[in-house]
Amino acid sequence: MSEADFVWAVPEQFNFATDVVDYWARDPKRLALIAVDESGAEHRYTFQEISQASQRLANLLAQAGLNRGDRVVVMLPRIAQWQISMVAVMRLGAVPIPCITMLTEKDVAYRVEHSGAVGAITLSDETAKYSGLDQLKVKVCVGQGPDDWVSFDDAAQHSDTCDAASVQQEDPAILYYTSGSTGAPKGVTHSARAIWAWRFSAQYWLGLTAEDRIWCTADTGWSKAGTSILFGPWSQGASVLFYDGPFDPQVRLRLLEKYQVSCFCAAATELRRLVLEDVSEFNLEHLKSTVSAGESVNPEVIERWRALTGTTVLDGYGQTETLMTITNRPELPVKPGSMGVPLPGLTIGVYDAENQSVAAQGDGELVLALPYPQLMLGYWQDPERTSDTQVHIHGSDWYKTGDNVAIDDQGYVFYTGRADDIINSSGYRIGPQEVENALSEHDAVLECAVVGVPDEERGELVKAWIVLAPDVTSSAELVQELQDHAKAVTAPYKYPRQIAFADDLPKTVSGKIRRNILRQRG
Repeated sequence: MSEADFVWAVPEQFNFATDVVDYWARDPKRLALIAVDESGAEHRYTFQEISQASQRLANLLAQAGLNRGDRVVVMLPRIAQWQISMVAVMRLGAVPIPCITMLTEKDVAYRVEHSGAVGAITLSDETAKYSGLDQLKVKVCVGQGPDDWVSFDDAAQHSDTCDAASVQQEDPAILYYTSGSTGAPKGVTHSARAIWAWRFSAQYWLGLTAEDRIWCTADTGWSKAGTSILFGPWSQGASVLFYDGPFDPQVRLRLLEKYQVSCFCAAATELRRLVLEDVSEFNLEHLKSTVSAGESVNPEVIERWRALTGTTVLDGYGQTETLMTITNRPELPVKPGSMGVPLPGLTIGVYDAENQSVAAQGDGELVLALPYPQLMLGYWQDPERTSDTQVHIHGSDWYKTGDNVAIDDQGYVFYTGRADDIINSSGYRIGPQEVENALSEHDAVLECAVVGVPDEERGELVKAWIVLAPDVTSSAELVQELQDHAKAVTAPYKYPRQIAFADDLPKTVSGKIRRNILRQRG
């Protein structure tokens, strides 16, 4: 389907397990997944094998008491059990909550309690993070876990035939937690229609067909994993490379060559490192597209990557709430610094809050015309916050992204900054208050404020300005102690890489911290 002919045709019912995985499983030889670990060991799975494994696990989960609509925390690294678990949970009509393994015990407890989750699937080494969460009646771990946890391997004893749930297009299908500028993380709830719609970014942005292989390096807890690891690629019948190991530029290049990856998806931070490498010894002729999202890619990095690999980095933009919306595309000219143009089926504009108007071009807050199948159902159990994201103007409804942009006369979108205080570091969205709350628990901290400051490699760094408690003296040792404390209290990627001490913090008359002043200080 060409973009000009695009129309939304959302099905009344959609279950990813049956309508995608089982669909492709009809070809017993069609490869779905290549899972590789740091040692180089690999395991290959056809769609048929994923289908059967997910049905066995679904039967285990159902026997343990998991029902349609129940929420299940799926906290696994980049291993095949993640895909199998996600498909198994969705097969039953339950709602997975993908989470990264870097979460602390406090992070896990918040997600379980806030969502009302009744199940968890994780590594045996991570089970201690779930202690005291008595509402969990379904607990499955990969590896040998405590006595009250069922082994993932026990699924092998169950039938590989499972009755799947009939999931309506507006039924909750997945729940992500994402940082906000204030307070605790928000639960972003997507329905079955969004899972179905994920195929179009795979088609029009990633350019995937059933003959392609994609490698996306995103972690499993982010919606980007849905775009480029699970829902998007498998909806197109493409195979996926999954690597569980640390970032190493030479390993990245070697895997691209060995597994003949045709589409590579990586954060700008990784690409900045990769363009410094000598790629002459690697055969990357199978690579036909490279994409990135989460943070803008510098024009010089795009040029260098094109010179090294022959592919242009197609930058894109999306949110957990909206999935991918603005992208550069293989068939369109790429404008330096632009996130691209709207995906088919989406109308965008810039919102002028003062005049209550939306224009097709100019500067302002990016808004999306509603209804839009990829838009979230809403924030979990927070109708007021959900309502605040939408505005009704002259008979039309719009979703407010909170991102400021400039749209030129050709429809290209240029990111100009957040309308709130969210920090974007290496593609991770970090809410300043989460870090502030963690630091405030330390006895040395009287008051603190957290902001993002520019960084050439990571886009932004988390910086904390701290007013010390009486009789506490600043020192390099204290900086390290505060950083270690933040890593222990909240997810380690959120810790402040820079700390500055101040006698006081700039505030408004009402006492609100003026983070814009702190950002200007750098």
